[in-house]
Amino acid sequence: MASPWDGQPQWWLQLLSLAALCALLQRQVTPLRAALMGWIYALAWLAATFWWLFISMHVYGGLPAPLAVVAVLALAAFLACYYAAACAGLGWLAPRNTLPTGLLFALLWLAAELARVTWFTGFPWGEGGYAHTDGPLALLAPWIGVHGITAVAAGLAWLLALLLDPVMRGRRRYWLVVAAGAGLLAACTAAQRLAPMEQPITRPVRVALLQGNIPQDEKFEGGSGIPLALGWYGEELAKTNAALVVAPETALPLLPQQLPEGYLDALRNSFKPGGRAALVGIPLGSYEQGYTNSVIAIQPDGASYRYDKHHLVPFGEFIPPFFKWFTRLMNIPLGDFNRGDVGQPSLEWQGERWAPNICYEDLFGEELGARFIDPARAPTVFVNVSNIGWFGNSIAIDQHLQISRMRALEFARPMLRATNTGATVIIDRRGVVTRALPRYTRGVLLGDVQGGRIITPYAWWIARLGLWPWWALAAAAAVAAWALRRRGAAPYN
Repeated sequence: MASPWDGQPQWWLQLLSLAALCALLQRQVTPLRAALMGWIYALAWLAATFWWLFISMHVYGGLPAPLAVVAVLALAAFLACYYAAACAGLGWLAPRNTLPTGLLFALLWLAAELARVTWFTGFPWGEGGYAHTDGPLALLAPWIGVHGITAVAAGLAWLLALLLDPVMRGRRRYWLVVAAGAGLLAACTAAQRLAPMEQPITRPVRVALLQGNIPQDEKFEGGSGIPLALGWYGEELAKTNAALVVAPETALPLLPQQLPEGYLDALRNSFKPGGRAALVGIPLGSYEQGYTNSVIAIQPDGASYRYDKHHLVPFGEFIPPFFKWFTRLMNIPLGDFNRGDVGQPSLEWQGERWAPNICYEDLFGEELGARFIDPARAPTVFVNVSNIGWFGNSIAIDQHLQISRMRALEFARPMLRATNTGATVIIDRRGVVTRALPRYTRGVLLGDVQGGRIITPYAWWIARLGLWPWWALAAAAAVAAWALRRRGAAPYN
């Protein structure tokens, strides 16, 4: 998803690593042994992917290091159970070393990813499809999305692993399928280079993305981080000359009623001359009504707009049942926030429809896709506001960037990212980063953006059907394999 040496996705490495697991599964193994292989593989993969949760819990949360390590490993071990179940199902249902088994593996692996997306609030960070943001399979994103790419990659990994089987290497049918797989990769690569960009129908809009680089251990401190944030963001919002200015998640780290008297009024007055608007991250609400992690718009005419975060972070924005004891061990400002609705309206400004999403909400493409049910109101630009400062200057920044790039590919929409510490970037409709600020610096990123108007096939069907087509395919494959097994196909012994 993001290599430690340069932060870029490595599609070929994802295929090779999964092919190694496939090669083990293609041996004559029992379902129990297949489950163990799948669990160990997923445990190592997931723990190595989101190890940076340790930073938020230990460095900023004050949780003792051994407990933080155990917490990260426990999460990875729990999520790895989905892949253990997929591999066990393969071991029970499928004959050994056949080409159709590769299709079953791909769809069972997809089902494990879907479970990680959906169950227990969902945490699909690090899904295999994100490794292909820069690879040949990226061409499939506007058609089948990241989950479809994950399934195709799993099928190709199975095919690659079959090269180790001398029996399969001697079959003409196998080489025909290999040729078809290689042809798919080559065709996708060629098509990406030749495909024309959608011609924009609107003039470019000048945007300014603010990156305050407020130290995370001071961000909510009244004697340091809060005055710094209010001063710097207030000054930049008032003076930055761009049609749309975007400040990151909780850029203003106080409730409106807690801000210095006249602070918001002064900000609004600075936008009254016209031609400029802003999207600003701020918490809203009260003790009686509950709180929301929100984005508000400041517009010349004083019109009201707000976006409330829908997909809340467990242990950060809400506390799951039976886990209050765990959160009491950490010194992190936690609470139970209210959820916003799925498919909230966009901000209409300068001929574009700007669709905010907060933090890791851009990880859930099916929820962003709900806004495309009506093409006349569909977003033309996505705007992500985040604070990845909780995880230090780690690979989490690069991983989140690849997630945003995949959303741009799926929906053919630019993605603006305004963050506290990085990555603050402008991503075009092809998922390419066109402008970026250096990480862990304080600054303003200026650039021009033209929104997208076409509705991709993925946007059309994900808005209407959600993830159900993928669930149905995986279930159909499992039922078909079970029926064949009942008729006498030899399972793994």
